[in-house]
Amino acid sequence: MNAIGLPIPDAAVLAGAVLVALALDLLFGEPPARLHPVVAMGQYLGAVGRRVSRAAGELPRPGAEFWGGTLGWCGGAMLVAALAWVAGWAMQTLHPLAEAVLLGALLKPMLSWRMLRDEVWAVEAALAESLAAGRQRVGWLVSRDVTHLSETQVREAAVSTLAENLNDSVVAPLFWFAIAGLPGAALYRFANTADAMWGYQGERGGRDWTWAGKWAARVDDALSWLPARFTALLIALPTVGRDWSAVVANAGRTPSPNGGWPMGALAVGLGIRLGKPGVYELNAQGRVPHAADTAQALRRCSQVVLMLALLASMVVVLGGLT
Repeated sequence: MNAIGLPIPDAAVLAGAVLVALALDLLFGEPPARLHPVVAMGQYLGAVGRRVSRAAGELPRPGAEFWGGTLGWCGGAMLVAALAWVAGWAMQTLHPLAEAVLLGALLKPMLSWRMLRDEVWAVEAALAESLAAGRQRVGWLVSRDVTHLSETQVREAAVSTLAENLNDSVVAPLFWFAIAGLPGAALYRFANTADAMWGYQGERGGRDWTWAGKWAARVDDALSWLPARFTALLIALPTVGRDWSAVVANAGRTPSPNGGWPMGALAVGLGIRLGKPGVYELNAQGRVPHAADTAQALRRCSQVVLMLALLASMVVVLGGLT
C-alpha cells in the first residue's frame, strides 16, 4: 500500500501483471461483452449521458448541462476506482505470483492491442476488395463521415487511429497502472471511454455535447498528456535523434493536445502523410500512404508493445517475482 492508501503491489508484481495482461490479450483478445468492464462503463455513460445532455435543437442550458456532465462523470469515476481498489485490496494477502496472475487478468480489459491491430488490418483487407468495403470498415474505427473518403483518406484514417489508440488503448492504461495500480488503469479507461462517448463539440447521436461533455473531454486530455508524449517517443525511438524535432513540429497541428504526438511520430517515422480533410495534415511533405505503409505502421506499433513487454520482463527478473 502506498502513502495515499492505494493498494499498489511492488514493482515486480505490477510488471508480472502487465506480462499476464499482454499475454491474455494476444491469446484471447477481448472478454465477452457481458463480462467486459468497459462495456459496463459504456452502459453507465450512455444512461447518464441521455439525462445530462440536451436533444439537438433544444435551447442550451450551459450551467445545468456542464454540472450534470461533471457530476455524472465523477460518480462513475468514483465507482470504477472504488471497485478496482477493493479488488486490489483483496489480493494483497496472496502469494506474489498468484497476485500477479489475478491482477493481470483484471488489467487485461483495460487495454486492447490485439483488437486494434486486427481492426486496422481489416480496413486494409477491405480496401483490397473495394473502396466501398474499405469505407464501411473504417467507419467502425472513426466517428467522421466516411461516405466520400478516397482510398488514400481511408488508409490515412486507419493509420491515424492506430497511432492515437496505441496510446489510448495500450500505453496510457499501462502508464497509469504503473503509477496507481489497478485503480489508475480503471480510472483512465473510464475517462477515455467517457471522452469517446461525450467529448464532442456539438451534436452527435441526436444529442448536443458542447457543455455536457466538456468535463469528460478535459479530464481525458489531462490524463493522456504524459502518456501521449511517451507513446510518441517509443514510436520514434528507432530514428529519434534524426526525427524528433519534426515530430514536435507536427504534434501541434491537430485540434487535440495529445493525438498529434503519436500520429505525428508515426507519420514522420514512416515518411508518410496523415491527414483528416479540413482538420489537419501531418508530415505534409511525406508520400501518400500505400498498403505496404499500413503493414509497416503495424510493425512499428507492435515494436512499441514488445518494448513494453521487455521492460516489464526486466522488472520481473530484477524484482525476483517468485
